[in-house]
Amino acid sequence: MRRLLVLVIAVVLGAAPTNAADTLPARYTDAEFWRIVTEFSEPGGQFPYENFVSNEVSYQDILPDVTRIAKPGGAYLGVAPEQNFTYIAAIKPKVAFILDIRRQNMLELLMYKALFEMSADRVEFASRLFSRPKPAGLTAASSAEQIFKAFEPVAGNADLYKQTLQAIRDRLVKQHQFKLIGDDDQKIEYVFSVFYRGGPRMDYAYASSSPNNQVPSYYNLMVTTDGRGKNWAYLETEDRYQYVRDMQLKNLIIPLVADFGGPKTIKAIGQYLKDHGALVSVFYISNVEDYLNTTWAAYRANLAALPSDDSTLLIRFIPVTNTVLGWIKDVPPQWPGQYWH
Repeated sequence: MRRLLVLVIAVVLGAAPTNAADTLPARYTDAEFWRIVTEFSEPGGQFPYENFVSNEVSYQDILPDVTRIAKPGGAYLGVAPEQNFTYIAAIKPKVAFILDIRRQNMLELLMYKALFEMSADRVEFASRLFSRPKPAGLTAASSAEQIFKAFEPVAGNADLYKQTLQAIRDRLVKQHQFKLIGDDDQKIEYVFSVFYRGGPRMDYAYASSSPNNQVPSYYNLMVTTDGRGKNWAYLETEDRYQYVRDMQLKNLIIPLVADFGGPKTIKAIGQYLKDHGALVSVFYISNVEDYLNTTWAAYRANLAALPSDDSTLLIRFIPVTNTVLGWIKDVPPQWPGQYWH
């Protein structure tokens, strides 16, 4: 299914606070980070796909416009896995909230958090993420394509996998003292094992059902461009990787379990931002709206609860055909705002 990438100026969102200074903290303590994760999150829900990795190969197409329009600072909101890191590196928010109805996505992002913190550079990060020993010859100036090509012939290493998995557990539970519950630990192990087994060529369909088989691999997502020759991927340059890593070290990328039409999480984020005089700079929605046919009014109310101004952007990925938005009764015939296709 081909997808159309759409940018919308979010006049549908709530009004901006007036004369309020932005008081978002420069970092969160481990206790404050975990308080937000647990208090803002909703109960986990169901989704037909596991979303270990993005399936949106055109995700960079709007970044030239996004970086021109969106104000730096403020809050970034996003959904699903690693494409958020590329958007965060480009937009440079003060804080990022990544939402998904599946608790497993929150746990995958905690896995990522530990890997970022443990990995001093991109090569070490890729080595740990896919449990592949570091190939020789790579430097801080290597591109994402050079890095991934160097890893191509390297097989997964069981000892490195076991060592890294234990290091992830130790960092999350012993160092940060995050209180994992239920089968959280087993889910983190499961997600990490998928990356070990799948390697850099894993894609959206790997170890998961998929709506089609024309999906990009992790490799493809890291080496693609915005259609104008520029690669914005978070692993393309050391500076971008270090920006995201620094936010992870400061506990500023906060994964949450959230239903976009739910009663709690998005409103809690909105109130928190208002209390701190902060705005939403970008909200990356993907095509979550296709799955909200029974909670559309609640979803629109959640959007309206978020503080914004005329530079706030919603990023949507909309299938060119077969989108359910066409038959949801209270979807407006045309979205507010200005579009870039």
